[in-house]
Amino acid sequence: MTGTTPCTSPRATRRAALLAAGAAALAAGCGGNGGGDAGAGGDAAGDGSSPGTPSDTPSRTPSDTAAPGGPAGRELATTDDIPVGGGVVFREEKVVVTQPEQGDFKAFSAICTHQSCLVASVSDGTVDCACHGSRFRITDGSVERGPATRALPAERITVEGNSIRLT
Repeated sequence: MTGTTPCTSPRATRRAALLAAGAAALAAGCGGNGGGDAGAGGDAAGDGSSPGTPSDTPSRTPSDTAAPGGPAGRELATTDDIPVGGGVVFREEKVVVTQPEQGDFKAFSAICTHQSCLVASVSDGTVDCACHGSRFRITDGSVERGPATRALPAERITVEGNSIRLT
């Protein structure tokens, strides 16, 4: 042998490279969002739809503030837009407005208290989360069916004439 020595430095094997890549992918997939279902830039509803206005939400462009001297807050809907015994999820505002009985309007956070998914719909007297099946009563936001254990927090709205505003 003329001046050559075998390489004794550690070198990466195919197995070591694959294990490192797998560990990196696992760490990236498990971190970052505090255990919720909706990661950064993800689909908070968990149903493949993108955040925005659902088809059952009234299609109008609400103003952020009222004219001076007028009612404060952002107009969400008219009273006619909210069905009696039902409600509407406003995805952009992350609020759900319900009308348990004629003329009785309620508003709740549209963020499920189980794992922070955006609730998907209102039907049969409940606000429904599609992620894990939690259901909340339209009358007071309390849990009708888990896995959620806490009620949806109430949101403040005002109803003047036939305008419903988030305050």
